[in-house]
Amino acid sequence: MSSKNNRDERNFNQAALDYHRMEPKGKIEVIPSKPHSSQRDLSLAYSPGVAIPCLEIEKDTKKAYEYTGKGNLVAVISNGTAVLGLGDIGAEASKPVMEGKGLLFKIFADINVFDIEIDEKDPDKFIEIVKGIAPTFGGINLEDIKAPEAFYIEQRLKEELNIPLMHDDQHGTAIISAAALLNALEIAGKKVEDIRMVVNGAGAAAVACTKLYVELGVRKENILMCDSKGVINKHRTNLTPEKLEFIADTDLQTLEEALQGADVFIGLSKGDVMSPEMLLSMAENPVVFGLANPDPEIEYNLAMETRPDTIMATGRSDYPNQVNNVLGFPYIFRGALDVQATGINEEMKLAAVRAIAELAKEPVPEAVILAYNLKNLHFGREYFIPKPFDNRLITKVSIAVAKAAMESGIAHKPIEDFDDYENALLDRMGRDEKLIRMMQNRARSNPKRVTLGNAEEYNVLKAAQILYEEGIAHPILLGEKKYVQEQMKKFGIELNVPIIDPMDDDQEENRVRYRNTLWKGRQRKGMNEYKARRYVR
Repeated sequence: MSSKNNRDERNFNQAALDYHRMEPKGKIEVIPSKPHSSQRDLSLAYSPGVAIPCLEIEKDTKKAYEYTGKGNLVAVISNGTAVLGLGDIGAEASKPVMEGKGLLFKIFADINVFDIEIDEKDPDKFIEIVKGIAPTFGGINLEDIKAPEAFYIEQRLKEELNIPLMHDDQHGTAIISAAALLNALEIAGKKVEDIRMVVNGAGAAAVACTKLYVELGVRKENILMCDSKGVINKHRTNLTPEKLEFIADTDLQTLEEALQGADVFIGLSKGDVMSPEMLLSMAENPVVFGLANPDPEIEYNLAMETRPDTIMATGRSDYPNQVNNVLGFPYIFRGALDVQATGINEEMKLAAVRAIAELAKEPVPEAVILAYNLKNLHFGREYFIPKPFDNRLITKVSIAVAKAAMESGIAHKPIEDFDDYENALLDRMGRDEKLIRMMQNRARSNPKRVTLGNAEEYNVLKAAQILYEEGIAHPILLGEKKYVQEQMKKFGIELNVPIIDPMDDDQEENRVRYRNTLWKGRQRKGMNEYKARRYVR
């Protein structure tokens, strides 16, 4: 590593320590949510007033959702046995990660979090502890628990608790990567049921990802899973139940052999295990997800230099198409909590997958483009996963998950009006923009024709797309038709709207009319016929 890289790493490490050390300590806090400025307020908040809701909840425990913050409170629970890329560092050392997870829940979905670090590695004892504290929470997010214990712990808790529960290391990565996979295959021009897939890694995330890909239509017989010993095939012994589920009827032994002719590589292992030669052996338009952290299985720039037709995603923010769990877990729990779901089932996960995948195909708001210091962003090889700061995720994913919970019969509190729910989500996140929404709704009720000049410019085309797709107006584009169409293709913008070239011969009559209108309307301001001809041509 160069001295500059060493220096940059030292600076970053020090900045991380300073960030966590600054006052107030910790990344999340508890603040009062009710009035508390008078003696009467305190009497209502605590004794004697607090006894009244206690008695109501005693009669019907569901009233806890009405009289307490349970319905918007999630526990982030870990025993610190598989923390990020750090391994088994213990419960207390995992606390900064769990606090960080709580911060993400709050800023992206306004969900309150208690981080709970449990110093217990015995799975059954761990389960009993979690069950004992479960009545406090509306949902539970399991975090950084090593496999294979993670599978057992999650399965038991799902069976024995009736609140939303998810091991995010498994299912968060699975959901986001599955959404990315659907879009990457569309770009590659391949059908999900036809692809040959290689999964490198057989831990909790790899198994959960592969199971979800099968749910989406990938054929199990077309999947080769590899662990540290090579391909999990019929000759292997002493395999865990999770690995046995993906045992392949093949004589292939190594990752290198498995990748020959493969359409998709999913890396959930460690950095730099995929060589350029392995990538070259894959099929046309290879889909490569290098999700190891901090370094992917093959470095992004190396992959692009080796195979320019590679369609790639990583777990890093400094490359295109970051598979980031924050695209999923805040909104999955948001939707599940808001309908008081009794769990998070496959239907809800698949709904999240499809909502995230579809969002990447929609026009990207200017605010998102500016947030990432980009000039342009549209669906394609370098953008097939939404960006984490896309504020549409809260509505798109939460609503899809809530609907799936209702349709699958596990919602205790169905949502009656999803338009109202969408507005409530925006209000919750401080993005209410009520005046703007009112004006947009009024415009939609009677959309007018709007003429947009300089239509070859990206910002103008983007504005026209928003007006058209949201039904706010009927845009008419002004510009050289062929060039405007070329720009639309370049920017990935599809619009079925009129394009008028003011310079066309058939527009001469209109040009004369507009010149005369300009001349007559401005002649007292110094406009003459000659100037009008120059301005309108």
